[in-house]
Amino acid sequence: MSALDDTDFAILRLLAEDAGQGAGAIGRACGLSQPAAWRRIKRLRDAGIVGGQRLVLDAEALGFGVTVFLGVKLATKGRVSLEDFERAVSAIPEVQTVEHVLGLYDYRLRVVARDLPDFERVLRRRIMTLPGAGEVEANVLLSEERRPGPLGGRH
Repeated sequence: MSALDDTDFAILRLLAEDAGQGAGAIGRACGLSQPAAWRRIKRLRDAGIVGGQRLVLDAEALGFGVTVFLGVKLATKGRVSLEDFERAVSAIPEVQTVEHVLGLYDYRLRVVARDLPDFERVLRRRIMTLPGAGEVEANVLLSEERRPGPLGGRH
């Protein structure tokens, strides 16, 4: 694929805002015809730059009022494989993301719960009983702002 131009970046920004909008709306916003916008979107998908669509649910509206970021250090490296821990922690419904990280902890988890007592239950009964789970550090999310990502600085 050739280098991306300003129109490609404009299309990517529009898709990042609302991946469900059609090629007609994107074309109008970028000064393109619907077929031209569709071809560009298809080219971006075929090149792997756009990798699908994601449904974003409002956790609070669904009754999950607490989000906690957990740093997890594995207690017994070597005895439990990373894949075993990842598979087990990914099966916990309250765990939204599992990130293998470099630093003080081995994993960073994003966990949602109805409230703090519910989070404590998830932590004690589900996360701390995982194979290899050792030291944990919890950070409760107070607020979150959406960042524009890698497209934010491009005009």
